[in-house]
Amino acid sequence: MSEQQPGRWPVEEPIDLDVIAPPDEQGAQHLALTAEQARFHVTLGSIRADLEQQPSPMCVRAAARRWQDAITAMADEVTGRLREAG
Repeated sequence: MSEQQPGRWPVEEPIDLDVIAPPDEQGAQHLALTAEQARFHVTLGSIRADLEQQPSPMCVRAAARRWQDAITAMADEVTGRLREAG
């Protein structure tokens, strides 16, 4: 019974999935879109987690203003760099 059963580790001869299905243009676009959506939801989830940790409605509003101010400052910084670049 020396033959390895399916699904057992270690795999002696792994399959290179890029050879089976090389990435195409549509697949690359899908991955880029998925990555962008994931980044957005992870970031938004972090902000929500911070807001939910606040002890009172007034603290939630103050934290929301801090997040808004930080995002606006980053947007100003990035737009400034883009204008300088050309």
